[in-house]
Amino acid sequence: MPAFSLEPEQLAWCAELRTLAADRLRPLAEKGEPGRVNHALLAELGRLGLLERLFTSGALDLCLMRESLAYACTEAETALALQGLGAHPVHAHGTPDQRERWLPAVTDGSAVAAFALSEPGAGSDAAALALRAEPEDVEPGDGGPSGAGRPPGTAFPAGTARGTEAGPHREPGAPPLPEPGIPPRTGPGGPPLTEPGAGPGGRFGEPGVPPLAGPGGSSLAEPGGAPLVDPGAGPLGRAGGATPLAASGGSPLAEQPPSPLAGPGATPSASAAPLTARPEGHARWRLTGRKCWISNAPEADLCTVFARTTPGAGSRGVTAFLVPADRPGLTGSALEMLSPHPIGTLDFDAVPVTADDVLGEVDRGFRVAMGTLNLFRPSVGAFAVGMAQAALDATLAHTARRQAFGGTLSDLQTVAHQVAEMALRTEAARLMVYAAATAYDDGAPGVPRRAAMAKLLATETAQYVVDTAVQLHGARALRRGHLLEHLYREVRAPRIYEGASEVQRSIIAKELYAAMHTTGEAP
Repeated sequence: MPAFSLEPEQLAWCAELRTLAADRLRPLAEKGEPGRVNHALLAELGRLGLLERLFTSGALDLCLMRESLAYACTEAETALALQGLGAHPVHAHGTPDQRERWLPAVTDGSAVAAFALSEPGAGSDAAALALRAEPEDVEPGDGGPSGAGRPPGTAFPAGTARGTEAGPHREPGAPPLPEPGIPPRTGPGGPPLTEPGAGPGGRFGEPGVPPLAGPGGSSLAEPGGAPLVDPGAGPLGRAGGATPLAASGGSPLAEQPPSPLAGPGATPSASAAPLTARPEGHARWRLTGRKCWISNAPEADLCTVFARTTPGAGSRGVTAFLVPADRPGLTGSALEMLSPHPIGTLDFDAVPVTADDVLGEVDRGFRVAMGTLNLFRPSVGAFAVGMAQAALDATLAHTARRQAFGGTLSDLQTVAHQVAEMALRTEAARLMVYAAATAYDDGAPGVPRRAAMAKLLATETAQYVVDTAVQLHGARALRRGHLLEHLYREVRAPRIYEGASEVQRSIIAKELYAAMHTTGEAP
């Protein structure tokens, strides 16, 4: 991998982001509800231009944003990453109409995006997903799916539970779905395997005009995942409190109607029907099955959904669809997770989709998923590096002043050596993340391998650093509300999201042997 160092302008931009996160984003995060979409926080990310920057920056800028935000406010980092993860397929593979309809609201924070890949029976083995997209013959002249043409922010007819027009699936004994008009609570994504060569490609958007200055004169006004998140693996979702898609220019802080996906009481089930797409005629399908561990579910306004259109074809029979949350038959529920992230399930009961909803090409959706993950995996590592640096800095300050055994803890060689090891591993992880992101931006070969290495090293390193920091702080770090208590819950998820550590090792080995068989030499 190439040697790497940041330019002074980039370092200054990172410092500016950390200050913004501490002064403007953390107070909003603290007012939110853990595990729920924080609409006020999303709106502020939009006003700062960070959501727009998701789609006009390269992979390195994405990593710098995620690392800097994670250092000062993990909730803001997660909100930004999940929004990017869910909407990047629309930006990269959507039609002009799809992009025009959704991206303005995504970038101002008034619409919430979800990435729906994982299923109860298809987590790490993402190519085994079974959500069915089944074709169905229709009479000529039939209209598109109900809800397909509703403009953003349009409410359902009075007295109709959103998402129930086609008889949504509900678990036995589940309470009735929420009625429109009930205000939401205010409050604060099974990983896939990577195909060799999928995803590299350099910068992924065209620059816009920024409100805040970024490195080299670029701005924070241009858009920049999580955990985060495994596009499907993640934290808590909030039942019944989704943000409706606001028309472009609408206030992102306006009172929001309930989510069409809110179906309280449902829990993930490994025996749920696989998600399939059943085409109606030549260009229409019905989606049937369940998605689980989905970022921003059930509160999202738009979902990038991966469904099987060709049974028995493995990764070559999957299609990506852009599914608005108000489609009949689409419901969902929140999941309570260890990490305070919005995560939930989505249930599809013959949800209608058409050719106008396809992202990319039919049966080529796995490439859409892998391309998105190859971009976001290094930035999951950046999220982890930001948390590791925060834990390291807290430990330096604590051990330098804590009196014990006739001196400070830093005077004890065993303590000083542990702090040195924390710093060593954090810096090594940071450099690998930056190198992988730069390789993506440059279109260099071996991006899947480098992305997997960066995510693996950084997330495992962050787990070690945070755990060691807790040990050196003692009982105070276990108290609810302490920075390290918060980081201890946050740091566990990235080792699973967007590809568990074991999957990353498999990707690395697969790429190494594939390269050797192709060239006769080790890469």
